[in-house]
Amino acid sequence: MKSLTVADAISSRMSVRAFTKDPVSKEMITKLLNISARAPSGTNTQPWKVYVLDGNTLKEVCAQVCAAYDAIAANPELAKEYQPGYTYYPSKWFSPYIDRRRENGWSLYGLLGITKGDKDKMHVQHRKNFQAFGAPVCLFFTIDKELGKGSMLDYGMFLQNFMVAARGEGLDTCPQAAWNDYSKIILPSVGAQDNEMLVCGMALGYADKSEIVNTFHTPRVPAEEFTTWLN
Repeated sequence: MKSLTVADAISSRMSVRAFTKDPVSKEMITKLLNISARAPSGTNTQPWKVYVLDGNTLKEVCAQVCAAYDAIAANPELAKEYQPGYTYYPSKWFSPYIDRRRENGWSLYGLLGITKGDKDKMHVQHRKNFQAFGAPVCLFFTIDKELGKGSMLDYGMFLQNFMVAARGEGLDTCPQAAWNDYSKIILPSVGAQDNEMLVCGMALGYADKSEIVNTFHTPRVPAEEFTTWLN
């Protein structure tokens, strides 16, 4: 496959929610991580740490998190036992962000034939996060808890580098904050130290183009709506 231009790799990147079983080599993942590590970071701190899971290790982590997720569905009080290391979303939603969130969620569910109030189908779809959407590889990204907010900004650039580089090689990804609630399961499973906080997980592989879920492309606000020109 001919490598994509940077612009094409960025434009074609999407959150893939169904993958084929085709493997991704260690050599390829190492290549992508080395490219990603060229991301800028304040005073070159390079705050990223990565755990790459595949095979039985990935299956075991998925099974443990799925079991916890199912248990919470049966007894919501158990959710108190599973908390993320940091707050990803606002405590109170407001426009225009809540509107975009709703559009995104209901557009995806509508495509999948999931209607409002159909909690069982919602549960099944959300559970696929914890199966890495069938991807052969899932990466977990951690950061030292003592680092500041600026390091999270640096981390975002590292993650974007990885996703764009993956697209350039014909691969697909899905960045997943959904894993964060289950860091108490994931971090010990990957051998993380006490000072590490889970930033997110990411499924990696090749998109299953036969799955309707992968026809879902989220819209973007045009530059004219979020840009102010000062002359």
